[in-house]
Amino acid sequence: METLKTLKTRRSCRAYKAEHVEEEKLNAIIEAGTYAPTGMGKQSPIILVIKDREIRNKLAKLNAAAMGMEIDPFYGAPELIVVLADKTMPTYLYDGSLVMGNMLNAAADLGVASCWVHRAKEEFESEEGKAILKKLGIEGNYEGIGNLILGYAAKPAGEAAPRKANYVYSV
Repeated sequence: METLKTLKTRRSCRAYKAEHVEEEKLNAIIEAGTYAPTGMGKQSPIILVIKDREIRNKLAKLNAAAMGMEIDPFYGAPELIVVLADKTMPTYLYDGSLVMGNMLNAAADLGVASCWVHRAKEEFESEEGKAILKKLGIEGNYEGIGNLILGYAAKPAGEAAPRKANYVYSV
């Protein structure tokens, strides 16, 4: 029943304290991502844990440029994880999305705030993004699926929006 409670109470956070997430919790969140279901068990995604501040800032700049804005799209979160997936696998987008979902829910279960920030695709389609992967020794046909920001919330999470009336159809 705790899993269902976590799923119902997890919220996206867009205001973070500067405090870093404990390594033990961060590792547990990452491990949860590695246990996401993937098409035919092929494990097409990869998880980049961005600890280098310079790379984090480059990715933030690329993300903001994709939006056409000059902001920190990572909301000052102290931790950044990026999920990419191998585009040669027909299920890559779903696989990467499930990795993101597992990590979002694991974070909530551990009391860590999180948010899925889009535009990872655009970040890593850019020449700068490709150069980052190359510098890290990552080769292949990878597409950015999502940026997972993590930290501790600067303010309490809000309530869930009511579920829409036509969410479920039963036949």
